[in-house]
Amino acid sequence: MSRTAFAAVLSGLAAACALSAFADEGKALEAGHEYLITTNYPNNVHVIDMQSDSLYKTCTLPGGYGPGTTQLSPDRKVVYVLTNHYADIYGVELDSCKTVFHASMAQKPGENARAMFSMTVSHDGKEIYAVANPTMKYSEHYEVQQPRLQVYAADAGMDAKPVRSYPAPRQLTIMQSGDDGSLYVAGSDIYKVDPKVGKFEVIVPSRNWKRPLYAQPDVLYVWDQQTYNRDFLLLYTTAKFKDEKQDPNTADALYGYFSVNLANGKSETTDFGPLTEIYFSAMRSPKDPNQIFGVLNRLAKYDVKEQKLLGAANLDHSYYCVNLNKAGNKVYLSGTLNDVAIFDADSLKPLGKIKLPGGDMAITTSQAFIR
Repeated sequence: MSRTAFAAVLSGLAAACALSAFADEGKALEAGHEYLITTNYPNNVHVIDMQSDSLYKTCTLPGGYGPGTTQLSPDRKVVYVLTNHYADIYGVELDSCKTVFHASMAQKPGENARAMFSMTVSHDGKEIYAVANPTMKYSEHYEVQQPRLQVYAADAGMDAKPVRSYPAPRQLTIMQSGDDGSLYVAGSDIYKVDPKVGKFEVIVPSRNWKRPLYAQPDVLYVWDQQTYNRDFLLLYTTAKFKDEKQDPNTADALYGYFSVNLANGKSETTDFGPLTEIYFSAMRSPKDPNQIFGVLNRLAKYDVKEQKLLGAANLDHSYYCVNLNKAGNKVYLSGTLNDVAIFDADSLKPLGKIKLPGGDMAITTSQAFIR
């Protein structure tokens, strides 16, 4: 076979694979079934069947990709995706793959605005929240503006404009809505926000914590997950000194998490283990919340109360985002490339992989849910 003919065959196979991947766009999700949502380049939203561990359907997003942060409506019928290079939110109806919502972070001519992972849905599904970080572009310079908490009506359609807008602190990232209507937002500290009046108050000090014999914590967390445990969680690293001398050579390097219970608003700051390697994201088990799973270059499991590593699994490449099914017996790893790896939650033995059409997932936020 000539090189030209071989290339044509490969092209045809690729096209056929693409068509088969998108052939089921209109296939509705089943009630009572458990699924995993994830996104990847160039502009895909994938629905994975967590019972058969197979790709169920793929929907296409408008615009460019990134970061791929996902948030689900309370009825699990619409997924909202922060994408198009952090500049737009799209809502996709999962049963039909129809795009039913669009909001831009920029609000006036000449303004360039981005939301740094800061997007979520209200507890009742009626509003969408995001923090816009705007910059005005002039002919010879840029001018950084005050960040804004922007509130959109979820039923506003494809040209949604903020129904309310409030000044917001800088450096805000992930956020979740509590059952009482409060909005919890991570930044230099964790804030509780009244989204009806735009009032911010610190409920968990992070940069400004006052824990005796502890160094200031370091936080890098951009995976905004809606968990079965109903907790808004992000990791920190810190050092605990032996005494008031604060000698770093004898200090214990620790991992911990900040958490807010979205059902009752209670917060906690908890160390869970020694800092021996870096994890990008973590999730507590729905079956046993005393167990927490972290991932980057290895999958690791800790006993929180004992602050003890229970086990770890080597990975063939890095993964950024960790999920568990509701039964708590399977772990799903996503992010980076275009495969989702599955592990047994008890033994940490690999159970298989799901290859996704398209390219890298990059820093997508994957969500497990039951329709």
